[in-house]
Amino acid sequence: MTALVWNLLLALAWVFVTEQFTPVNLGVGFVVGYVILMLVQRALGPSRYFSKAPAAVRLLLFFGWELIRANVRMAIYVLGPNRLMHPGIVAVPLEPKGEIELTLLANMITLTPGTLSLDVADDRSVLYIHAMDVGDPERFVEEIKNGFERRLRELFG
Repeated sequence: MTALVWNLLLALAWVFVTEQFTPVNLGVGFVVGYVILMLVQRALGPSRYFSKAPAAVRLLLFFGWELIRANVRMAIYVLGPNRLMHPGIVAVPLEPKGEIELTLLANMITLTPGTLSLDVADDRSVLYIHAMDVGDPERFVEEIKNGFERRLRELFG
């Protein structure tokens, strides 16, 4: 079995042992299971799980932060007296070529308020994004590449 399956089984065992069937307790059990698996990692054999799990957490935290920032930015545009936006379509050159990576990147961009993934080039080298406020297109591309794309490469690379 993979380390993720073991971790899920340990989390479920934690829930049954503590007799608290709540999402928070399941999360605590998942963390406790992760620590236990790290301690017995040599007995289970090598696994990329212990390097990929922190990368997945970093990606989720970054995405949550970007959601908050984008929502605040859109609220300021909508509620503020100065509604100067610079909408535009930007071509972002891509490094990830896998289906899952491209799908996650496009969906995270689309779920972030003020941006929308429009299309991917046939050779998967460019993602076209519509943004409500581009301002500087080069800076926008750099934010995507150093933000979402870099963290996805850490997770799937």
